[in-house]
Amino acid sequence: MRIDPESRALSGLTTFLTFVALNLLYLVLCIPVVTIGAATSALYEVTIRYSDDESGRPLKDFLPAFRANFGRATLVMLCLLAPAALLGFSSAFWFAMPSILGGVAGIVALLGALYLFAAFLYGMAQVARFRAPVRQTVKNALLLPAAEPVRTLGVLLIPVSLVVFTILFPPFGFIVLTVGFSVGAYATAFLFRSVFSRHES
Repeated sequence: MRIDPESRALSGLTTFLTFVALNLLYLVLCIPVVTIGAATSALYEVTIRYSDDESGRPLKDFLPAFRANFGRATLVMLCLLAPAALLGFSSAFWFAMPSILGGVAGIVALLGALYLFAAFLYGMAQVARFRAPVRQTVKNALLLPAAEPVRTLGVLLIPVSLVVFTILFPPFGFIVLTVGFSVGAYATAFLFRSVFSRHES
């Protein structure tokens, strides 16, 4: 009996295991918290490249991308993700207030947090795709959610859905821990490529 290494089934299994390993590596590198930006930009870099005719080697290219993007990704993360987190906590505080004013303030803070989170994701994708200065990257990241509302909804829908499904159905957390982030990033890569192709000059 001979096993064809080029068979579709074996190729599919290899790809699946690659994304599992990529997901686990991403989670491990996010543990220090300060490395979330670099890990996310590296994940986007390898998945954006892989989404373009399956070029590159996602698992092997991840750590070099992590090291190369670390400085810029960390600065962009501090500019965008930190205030998004603060607004998220602020929204929880306001929603806990039993008043109309508290509800309105909570909604405003939540919308602001979502906008900045979308900007953070765009920022990480830009760090992955381009070599622009941090200031320009942050500026573009803040403008893109407003310029691309439909695609931004798709960009946000994937991570938000992972969180919501995990909260509603805790066993779904196993999928998130195995392939949720890597496959989610791969799906989002097509949206990022579409956005960037529309705005590249």
